[in-house]
Amino acid sequence: MELELKPEERLIRDTVRRFVDEELIPLEAELLRRDREGKPGLPEETLRALQEKARRMGLWGITTPQEYGGAELGLFAATLIHMELGRTVVPFVFGGEADNILFHCTEEQKQRYLLPVIRGERRCCFALTEPGAGSDARAIQMSAVKDGREWVLNGEKIFISRGLVADFAIVFAVTDPEKGGRGGVTCFIVDRDWGWRAEPIQTMDDWAVASLVFEDVRVPEENVLGEVGRGFELAMEWIVPGRIKIGAWAVGAAERLLQMALDYARQRRAFGHPIADYQAIQWMIADSAVELEAARWLVLNAAYRAEHRQDPHRHSASMAKLYASNMIQRVVDRVLQIHGGMGLTKELPIERWYRAVRKYRIFEGTDEILRRTLALNLLQERVRVGEG
Repeated sequence: MELELKPEERLIRDTVRRFVDEELIPLEAELLRRDREGKPGLPEETLRALQEKARRMGLWGITTPQEYGGAELGLFAATLIHMELGRTVVPFVFGGEADNILFHCTEEQKQRYLLPVIRGERRCCFALTEPGAGSDARAIQMSAVKDGREWVLNGEKIFISRGLVADFAIVFAVTDPEKGGRGGVTCFIVDRDWGWRAEPIQTMDDWAVASLVFEDVRVPEENVLGEVGRGFELAMEWIVPGRIKIGAWAVGAAERLLQMALDYARQRRAFGHPIADYQAIQWMIADSAVELEAARWLVLNAAYRAEHRQDPHRHSASMAKLYASNMIQRVVDRVLQIHGGMGLTKELPIERWYRAVRKYRIFEGTDEILRRTLALNLLQERVRVGEG
């Protein structure tokens, strides 16, 4: 059991940390200013320029296979990278990436969808969640009925990230109602031009999500992704790395926030002393540090197991996501409390984090569904106490 990063892993982490410190964190002041002016996010051209700068540093296609021009670093290294990206509120992703299930494309589909996404020429979104099927993904109702050489899709998807800007959607629909979520769901690649529409959903932070509406949208049969009836397997393949990524973001954010709390507690004085001298502050710092380290190792363990397909990697991913997403909410609350009134202002990124991390306990599996899954794994002895 190795608890030290390998030299190449440390190099990757340090390179990304330097990029975050030198390129992204300095942009936080502009991001917060735009937020105060009602202009959420940074200009698209700014983010694209950052991606090009990162590309010149070799930070491109982090998990993309080398045959497509990527670095093919693996999930563990990608998790280290997401931890570093979590240290800033600047919304940034490295270029050259594509949703992992797009690599199941046929050769013809790769030319039309996968490769343009990797090159940054097209954007896609992952559309699984529905009004009546969130954590219970097997309950999806969107229908896909075969009509000649086409499938006709009807239904609605909600809370879809990138839904407002995507050129095509990866859509899951029921093709065999008798089997439903257990062998009756198929995955489709659906171009926006074929008739689906996106409607924005306002949330408590600037998470840009949409409702996607499909009314008799006709999809050619060659746009089935994978096999008919095997869509749910693809959905689960997408979700596991997503849960680990959320855990990694939470760890990165907690690390930065804890450092902010330390710095502020040392310089802020009350009753003639730095507030760091008071036990009430010390306990908040200590509890945050302990929970941060616990989350870090849960997330790294889950990433290692998932990359090497070691069971119970899905169980480990659920555990990491559950703990880390709750940890960051406790940490950001303590850090805001330590900063007092300043923590509430939009001059600092703390209140922005406070709003942003709340969704971590909801998307990619709510706390409740993850607890249910973990408990059933143990009660039904799919996982035994002490494994892992």
